[in-house]
Amino acid sequence: MYIRRHMEHTITRLRAMFGAVLVTGPRQTGKTTMLRKIAQGIPYITLDDPIAMQAAVEESGNFFKRTPPPLLLDEIQHAPNLFPYMKMILDEVRKKGQFLMSGSHQFHMMKNVSESLAGRLGIANLPSLSMREMKGTAYADPFIPIETYYADRQRDLAEWDFREIWRIIHRGCLPELSIDERMDWQSYYAGYTKTYIERDVSDLAQVGDELAFLRFITVIASMTGSLLNLASIARDVGISPPTAERWLSVLVASDIVYLLQPYANNAIKRAVKTPKLYFLDTGLATYLTKWTSPEVLESGAMAGAFFETFVVGEIIKSYRNAGLGLPLYYYRDRDGNEIDLLIDKDGALHPIEIKRTSNPGKDDLRAFRLLDNFPGIKRAPGGVVCMYDRLLPLQGEDRIIPVSYL
Repeated sequence: MYIRRHMEHTITRLRAMFGAVLVTGPRQTGKTTMLRKIAQGIPYITLDDPIAMQAAVEESGNFFKRTPPPLLLDEIQHAPNLFPYMKMILDEVRKKGQFLMSGSHQFHMMKNVSESLAGRLGIANLPSLSMREMKGTAYADPFIPIETYYADRQRDLAEWDFREIWRIIHRGCLPELSIDERMDWQSYYAGYTKTYIERDVSDLAQVGDELAFLRFITVIASMTGSLLNLASIARDVGISPPTAERWLSVLVASDIVYLLQPYANNAIKRAVKTPKLYFLDTGLATYLTKWTSPEVLESGAMAGAFFETFVVGEIIKSYRNAGLGLPLYYYRDRDGNEIDLLIDKDGALHPIEIKRTSNPGKDDLRAFRLLDNFPGIKRAPGGVVCMYDRLLPLQGEDRIIPVSYL
């Protein structure tokens, strides 16, 4: 069973613009499946195949003579030495869409491909399934809390109930788990974590102590939705702060973790400058932090943090699937006033509060007024993303925004 991905339109657009297209992203998000669906009829080579990888590494100059483009290359991070030869071919044939590639986000690979194929490469980052994709929703515009978005979104809106949302937060959004309801969640993530540490982490950072790294990623999962505190994390794991910083960069580079940056400008003097940390797949985070069921998670101490993580993740997906950068920030000052999310659009800030409640109130908008006091900042419509089932006015242009509208 194939779940149609919203990024398909982005890849088609990039193929028409560039000679090569690279799709990156975390493990098991469906990069290869999507590309093979898009590129039916194009020869496919996976560099996970040891024979193919050997040919790519040891006979780079002849590789594309045996298998000329157009070509779909999977796991391209194993043979970054092919990039200069791709450049030569593209400069000679002057055709678009000759190479489709998938690969993990790795420091050296991304550096090599950016340098070798500058101006010839389009890059897209495929996240795990969105709520829209799970329900087969065609609407694919990025989330923005304005009336035109709400009107368009209402025309293609799927229904979600309370239990279903918490089940997805607990189980995660990786395609295999979504397609096969019988697949055991814990066994799947146990294998996922083991493979990630043994392969991706080893390639990225040569981590010697795998158990220490597992403790590290578990502590990080327990802090999702919180301000980043590397010194505290390092103490909890028993590693040095520089090691914690290096390991965190691995999680960010491999799209396990997203660091939401604080909004700041010269007019804001009291803003906290520490990023907030979010796990990009809540299922992996619940596995690592040992929440055994959706019901236990929903009633537990981390319910608010996991709901916020899920909402931020869905908004990130809507922008990445559209091939757009992330205009996302948060605000917090030294007095503890906080706005969970700020969307920077056309020179204005849309404030978003995230509450797992089904009964939001005007008090939830209190921090929005801070934006009115900063010179040079224009406040735009916002609202409270929550579990309520209807889109309703709350105060002025701010709305109660059901999570189903993401």
